[in-house]
Amino acid sequence: MTTATKDQETTPSYAGADAPAAGQATGLLIIGASQSGVQLAASLRALGFDEHITLLGDEDHRPYQRPALSKEWLQGKVGNESLIFRTNDYWVDHNVTLVKNERIDDIQRDKQDPEAGIAYGRSGATYPYRRLALMVGASPRRLDVQGGNLPGVVYLRNADDAIELKALVPEAKDVVVVGGGFIGLEAAASLHELGKNVTVLEHGPKLIGRAVGEQTSEYFLKEHLDRGLDIRLEAQIDEILPDENGDVKAVRLTDGEEVAAQIVLIGIGVVPNTQLAEVLGLEVNNGIVVNAHALASDGTTIVAGDVANMPNPVPGSPDDERIRMESVNNAIEHAKVAAYSLMGRSEEYAGIPWFWSNQADIKLQIAGLSTGFDQTVVRDATERGKFSVLYYRNGQIIAADCANAPLDFMAVKQALGKGKNISPDAAADVSTMLKSLIA
Repeated sequence: MTTATKDQETTPSYAGADAPAAGQATGLLIIGASQSGVQLAASLRALGFDEHITLLGDEDHRPYQRPALSKEWLQGKVGNESLIFRTNDYWVDHNVTLVKNERIDDIQRDKQDPEAGIAYGRSGATYPYRRLALMVGASPRRLDVQGGNLPGVVYLRNADDAIELKALVPEAKDVVVVGGGFIGLEAAASLHELGKNVTVLEHGPKLIGRAVGEQTSEYFLKEHLDRGLDIRLEAQIDEILPDENGDVKAVRLTDGEEVAAQIVLIGIGVVPNTQLAEVLGLEVNNGIVVNAHALASDGTTIVAGDVANMPNPVPGSPDDERIRMESVNNAIEHAKVAAYSLMGRSEEYAGIPWFWSNQADIKLQIAGLSTGFDQTVVRDATERGKFSVLYYRNGQIIAADCANAPLDFMAVKQALGKGKNISPDAAADVSTMLKSLIA
């Protein structure tokens, strides 16, 4: 990964296969060189799609993995090349033109063939296509407070964000992380391991409030406090304060307290990138609305990954229940369904969502979706470093949060995948292997 220069900001660069000749349409234009965009291209080639593919990204980097940015890469445990998805030779060999550092501002459909059209890049380049896929992901939610744009106030969504943060780390003593979600806690734990004084300011009453239940949230609060993080719940930020040089020096809370910081990292969620969908007149509602085959409301545009608002893929879910998921697993599996749609096969996205988050020496693995649970079973084996919460609805297991408990995670994932159950009464005995209870 490299930092883009000013000249590069408006000039796309190319890698992989040769681009189509001027005016010649690519078979498929994938806007978004993301996890889902890369997976879509790879899946199509595996399925026998033989038309030219253009994979277009708005960063000046080859497509890369993002999860390590807040952890191993930030701590210097892995290098740039280890994050790259594919070599340039791969794109050449598979007839894919990779366009970097290009942003699409407008798309015009072909009046005779609504599947086809032309995308207009900010660089002035045009990209005619026969079919279109929007794998455009999401952008960080901005913190709207005075001082929110000071030098030293950073976000962490992409490689350039990570490069900016990493450059600030050596000179910083104190870091404030705004947001107690996954990204915030992962980065906070990493920065603490790098020797920084880290304070986490969470607006809500608990950590990871949107993703886990009360018991899991309390577990992470205790574990992070024990490891040395300063965590403030229900924290209200009034202003980010500058020093005499105009750099950030502190975060002032509404109660008047000032928390010292030379870095303020904002991690308060994301907003789906729906701008191009709106240009095309697609249905938008907390993302781009798609059906079970990854098709947008026009019946032709392919959409997958973080930006897609889809029918709940968990087997047995109500027909009208919809969800937008932000995970690597979802990006991969949803892109595979999108590839089938482009090949004319109506494969529905149906599966068990799962997710992971590494925070210091704690690996959280989540299987299923806990929405609508009416019972929980806590398997507290913290003396052995393991902790799990199982979620039930009407006596049927629907999800689990597993901290350093991979066997519990795998057992619940297996049970959900097979439509089986795990007895809540028997699961309460932490000495019992969950796998033996699947029935």
